[in-house]
Amino acid sequence: MVDGALAPCPDTGSEPLSPGQLLGHPGLLRAWRAVAGEKLGLGGPLSQAEVAEAIGRSRGWYQNLENGARPKTDRAVLDALAKTLLLGRDEHQALVLALLDGALTTIPDSFGSATVRRDLQMLLDQQLPNPAYLTDRVWNIIGYNAAMAALWPWVREPGANLIRWAMLSPEARFQYVDWNHHAAEYIKLLRYASTRYPHDADLSKLITDVKADPVCGRFWDTDVAAVSESRDGHLFKMALPSMGNQPIEVISHVLFPASLPGARATVITWAGTDEDTTPAAGSGQSSVRGTERTVAPWPGMPFATSERTASPRLAATPEEAVALAGPRAVRLPLLSTLLGGDGCHLVLEPEAGSVIRSTRHADGQWDFSETSAADLLRRLPATAATGDTLPEYKRLLRATLPDDPAEAARACGTQLQEARDRMGALAQVRGELLVGTGASRTA
Repeated sequence: MVDGALAPCPDTGSEPLSPGQLLGHPGLLRAWRAVAGEKLGLGGPLSQAEVAEAIGRSRGWYQNLENGARPKTDRAVLDALAKTLLLGRDEHQALVLALLDGALTTIPDSFGSATVRRDLQMLLDQQLPNPAYLTDRVWNIIGYNAAMAALWPWVREPGANLIRWAMLSPEARFQYVDWNHHAAEYIKLLRYASTRYPHDADLSKLITDVKADPVCGRFWDTDVAAVSESRDGHLFKMALPSMGNQPIEVISHVLFPASLPGARATVITWAGTDEDTTPAAGSGQSSVRGTERTVAPWPGMPFATSERTASPRLAATPEEAVALAGPRAVRLPLLSTLLGGDGCHLVLEPEAGSVIRSTRHADGQWDFSETSAADLLRRLPATAATGDTLPEYKRLLRATLPDDPAEAARACGTQLQEARDRMGALAQVRGELLVGTGASRTA
């Protein structure tokens, strides 16, 4: 075989290729070797012999590595290889993952306890007015806040997947300004993921579907050395129908929750600067005095600033809150009165599991906050689960459970058992206290 020549693809028959087979370390190593030669001005790739000598291995050992072998390799050799090939942070990490056969575990679809998912949903809700969403290891949408759903309604669809939407939907190709650039960036994410989850069937299906697209397939075969772990900090433009299709600049911030391995929490912030402090007439945009950044005019969410807060807040009257919650909005008038009297109005958004609260202040102005249904349940008094407020309480409780009735029933069973255990413990403590005081157990 000629030094650096591509080995023929194995005959896999009708079996679907794994992410590792779709790309794998042989293709990455050859691509990186070619790029390193260009960076060094060699007029061609580094030779296999030069790489082998630099890392203290024989040419045959390295040639076998590029042909698909997985010899036992320590971290020092991998670090030397990354240095020789002039790899960046993401490429270096991809190399380690690829030659160690990916991450230690592949997280199943049902990953994450109900408590973890609920807490992360609270995190998303607290990002308002900024859109925020949560994806799993293959970019399935598993959580989003009201602003995300208002600007990008596709997240509500069953099986919504960020990369599938971004790469394959005509809607995304219109909304992303310079879509070709974004498509190339998403290909980098897929390549990186293929090194982390080389045996993941869902990832394999996603990569196969993207490669099968006539347009996206060309991106896969271009710049094959490029990989990326995330799009954290990327500044880009989008043209959204809800904002008159006028290009806006936003920044994506990507977080990796330690409690949910493989997941990504992404917050999208407005990229306005102090130069943007003069809003267009009727835009609903207002800037914060001083050095604060201009606030984004997210559609349907008029902004206002008041002396009560140093940062902009949504000003939502009860009727505006209902519109913000969408077509399935559920008013909670009795719980509203129970929680805050006439100056409090609660609206449940069942699909997102969130509650929009409008509060009227002494000056007659309203401001807005949003929380998860689960958090609101914790704030309500025990009497909320009885009497006239019980139907509203039940609607609120249902919004904290999974959409699937069978899964929701199982979650109810788990919570019921926890409640029984707590009641048992309380009964024991009460009995012990009564004995200690000499009082009757029936007191």
